[in-house]
Amino acid sequence: MCPAAQIESQTRRSLRTTAKGVEKSRSIRIIGPYDNFSMNHARSNSLRPVIGSEQIQKRVKELARHISDDYQGQTVQALGVLENAFMFMADLVRALEIPVICQFIKPKYSKQGNETAEVTEIFFSHEPDIRGQHILLVEGLVHSGVTSEFLMGDLRARGAASVKLVTLLDRQAARRVALQPDYFGFLVDETFLVGYGLGSAEQTNRNLPYLAAYPAS
Repeated sequence: MCPAAQIESQTRRSLRTTAKGVEKSRSIRIIGPYDNFSMNHARSNSLRPVIGSEQIQKRVKELARHISDDYQGQTVQALGVLENAFMFMADLVRALEIPVICQFIKPKYSKQGNETAEVTEIFFSHEPDIRGQHILLVEGLVHSGVTSEFLMGDLRARGAASVKLVTLLDRQAARRVALQPDYFGFLVDETFLVGYGLGSAEQTNRNLPYLAAYPAS
């Protein structure tokens, strides 16, 4: 297969979710310590910094130590979920003390159905070779958990030796499935966060070195 054909190839997966009874997001608070950092770093007066760069880096190093201890003597294949995880994954893998293979996956979604029962089809940008590999799925934010649970089940079905989930941010209050990350950085309860890889509706602010609350429109 030529390189262009490889780039265009996609794998189709589907799952069924129920929209009835799903709670709407609401403005609540971040759980966790904050850094003392200058508001002058904010790119916009409308952003409210909530977790500083130093606090993020400290927590990423702690996660890397735990993961390295758990995978001693093994090679781990880190599979980053784009786009939210790209900055977290870059810092995480550099702090790991074990052999690591880095790959990325980008789910795309197509929804069909009505208000009470809808089918969500998930398309992958490519299918990495994971048979017999120890997979570490890397997320920037786990919200409902539906996509993460589906991806982990699919990876196991395709022959992964093990599959674990690490996320920088875990919004457990929004969970729609019984999913618990193996490793998480911070528990959060905010309507919309940007920075450190997470983007606004306009896809800006991903480059911020800290996390900030984005104002509701």
